[in-house]
Amino acid sequence: MPDIQLRPEKKGNLRLNLRSRVQPFKGSDEWEEIVVQREFPTSQTAILLCDMWNTHWCYGAAQRCEVLCIKANPIVAEARKNGVQIIHAPSGCMDFYVETPQRQRMIEAPPVEMPEPKELPDPPLPIDASDGGCDTEKTPDFTGWTRQHAAIKISDYDGVSDNGQEVYNLMQQIGIKNLVIMGVHTNMCVLGRSFAIKAMTQIGVHCVLVRDLTDAMYNPEKHPYVTHDEGTEQVIQHIEKYWCPSVLSEDLAQVYD
Repeated sequence: MPDIQLRPEKKGNLRLNLRSRVQPFKGSDEWEEIVVQREFPTSQTAILLCDMWNTHWCYGAAQRCEVLCIKANPIVAEARKNGVQIIHAPSGCMDFYVETPQRQRMIEAPPVEMPEPKELPDPPLPIDASDGGCDTEKTPDFTGWTRQHAAIKISDYDGVSDNGQEVYNLMQQIGIKNLVIMGVHTNMCVLGRSFAIKAMTQIGVHCVLVRDLTDAMYNPEKHPYVTHDEGTEQVIQHIEKYWCPSVLSEDLAQVYD
C-alpha cells in the first residue's frame, strides 16, 4: 500500500446562498424562508456523498439516484479542483474499497474524541414512510447494493467511509469545519447516519444540505398525500427549520478569492 497523502491545500472561498426557515412568532405555525450568504473557505469544507448506491431495492429510488449521480459528478469534480475535500459514504459497501488509498486515508486518520452531542429539538418528519417509502415496483432480482454508483468518480485525495467517527477524524486532521451533504435519502440516511446531518450537527459541525441533489423515500399514497417531489420538498423544509440550511449545487461550482 503506497503512502497515504492528504489533499494539497488551495486558497479560495465558496459563496453559498444558505436557505433556512425562521418562525417570526414563536408557538405559531408560521415559518418564513430566509437566505443568508456565507463564505466557506474551500480548505475548511468537505462535500459528503451519502448512500448514492449503484442500485436500490426500490426501482424508482434507484432510477432517481442515478439521475442525481450523473448531475452530481461534474459539481463534485469542480469543487474538488477548487480544494474542497470529497468524502464518499456508500454505507455497507466498504469491502468494495478496502484496498484503495481513499479507504485507507479514512482508516489511518488519527482518532479524535468527539464532543458530547447536544440535545436539539427533533420534531417528527412531515411525511409518512412507514411502508418503506417506495412509490414504484421493487427492483427485479435485487440482491443488495455493492458500491457507490459508477457515475460519480472517486479521485486521488478523496476519502471513502460509512463511519461517523472516521469522518470526524479526517475532518479534524485536515481542519474541516463545514460539511456539505448530498445524496439519499433525505428523510432517512441523509438525516440519520452517523456521518450525516443530525449526528454532525449535534457535535457542532456546520452542515449544509444540497437540496437539488437529494431525494426522499416517500410514497404519495401515504400522509400527507402529495406528489413524490412535494414530499421531498417538505422534508427539505423540515431540515431547514430544525437542523441546517440548504443550498443549490450551482453554488458549489464557483470559488472566489
